[in-house]
Amino acid sequence: MKKIISILVIALTFTLIGNAQDKMKAKATVVTLEQTKGEFTQKEITLKEGNYIFEISNNNVGHKVGFVLVPKGKDASKPENHISTAYVTKAVENNTKETSKVTTLAKGEYVYFCPLNPTPQYTLIVE
Repeated sequence: MKKIISILVIALTFTLIGNAQDKMKAKATVVTLEQTKGEFTQKEITLKEGNYIFEISNNNVGHKVGFVLVPKGKDASKPENHISTAYVTKAVENNTKETSKVTTLAKGEYVYFCPLNPTPQYTLIVE
């Protein structure tokens, strides 16, 4: 009986976590960014505080691309400073697009770039 109760509690926990993630996703705004060879076409972005999903398009770069978001002033070369939820869930193949997980952004400045393309660092401002 204890085993059955434990299984039910675990199943309920996973259901609640899944429902919370689905609700967050529903409240997230999609930010679409396009990469071409060596650059993003959007050079600066201004957003309001909130939840975002980053959709990254690979426009004929010729190889896979990615997306990295870092608070401005932190060393972007160190993965521990990256906002990992903003990573695309898999590298973006040529002429396709992929999305990140829901990423909550607070007021401040951030930089974004692609280490695979590679691109310069661009500014993302959250007001």
